[in-house]
Amino acid sequence: MLLVAYATFDPANSVEKGTAPAAPPVAQDIDLLDRVTRFAAEFGTTGGYRAPTQAEKTIIVEGISALFEGNVDAARSRLAEVDYKLDTFTDTAGGRRFAEVSDGAGRSGSATRGWGRVYVDLDGPPRWSVQVPHPVADQGTERLGARVLRGAPGGVMVMAGAHRTAGTGAGPGEGAAGDEADDGGEGGEGGEGAPADMAHRTDSVFHAVIAELARRGLPGIQLHGFADSSVPGTDSVVSTGAGSRAVEDAERLAGKLHGQGFDVCRAWSATCKLSGRTNEQGRLAAEHGTRFLHVELSRTTRSGSRRLDKAAEAIAYVTAGWSRGAP
Repeated sequence: MLLVAYATFDPANSVEKGTAPAAPPVAQDIDLLDRVTRFAAEFGTTGGYRAPTQAEKTIIVEGISALFEGNVDAARSRLAEVDYKLDTFTDTAGGRRFAEVSDGAGRSGSATRGWGRVYVDLDGPPRWSVQVPHPVADQGTERLGARVLRGAPGGVMVMAGAHRTAGTGAGPGEGAAGDEADDGGEGGEGGEGAPADMAHRTDSVFHAVIAELARRGLPGIQLHGFADSSVPGTDSVVSTGAGSRAVEDAERLAGKLHGQGFDVCRAWSATCKLSGRTNEQGRLAAEHGTRFLHVELSRTTRSGSRRLDKAAEAIAYVTAGWSRGAP
């Protein structure tokens, strides 16, 4: 799967101290939301994914780490060793500058590896991340991720680069988890056997990039979707995953979602389906003691720009605090 990551760095909460990346020349004006939407629209439900080697993951993480530290030229050079590109642009919606780390093998006429993209805010140090493990499969989460990235400075968006069923012979409705799946709770976990299910694999580029973010102490929020019929009467399930470090953040998010008119199940204080406690990135965050939120949204909540805007506005209440280095 391909990933998209936007990164910001929190000196107060990270292992390594740092300053804002030195901004390279940014020549292009591009609509971030449109770019992400177009990228995800190319996904097929089968094929188009292969697992990376350890060496490939190491090179990509080293390249992205150089970008986090402000060394754009070194990042570009290192990433090119595995046919990854580093481009920069200005988002037309808000004027914020981003770096885009993308899989060059995904270009037209090339073999598709499905490893994903990383988008990094160039206007400040990386401070938090938004993670999209199931773009397209969890309909609208890729568009929500772009909105969340725009919502506060210092964000990193890590987005998978393939449909969660890619690499299999089964599409949605044929035995593989799709848009309507129980993708975050205890009932529908894919485990290491699900070819492109990034939320439940540890051998992916997606997981390797997020591991680097966790090592740096950056909090993260992961976006998922469920069918309305999976949790009747509920619009959202908010969880802290395998850990409890982000309970206060979860309370703030749940309160804001409720204020936007969404019915929320609070997994840290109630029994909720789709609580994501076996989510691999959540487990990783718990091991590092970093804050992690796992957010499930119903199909209705994800249907339409107005609802996505309202959800993103609620999430921005939390990410803005992370951007300021709030405890």
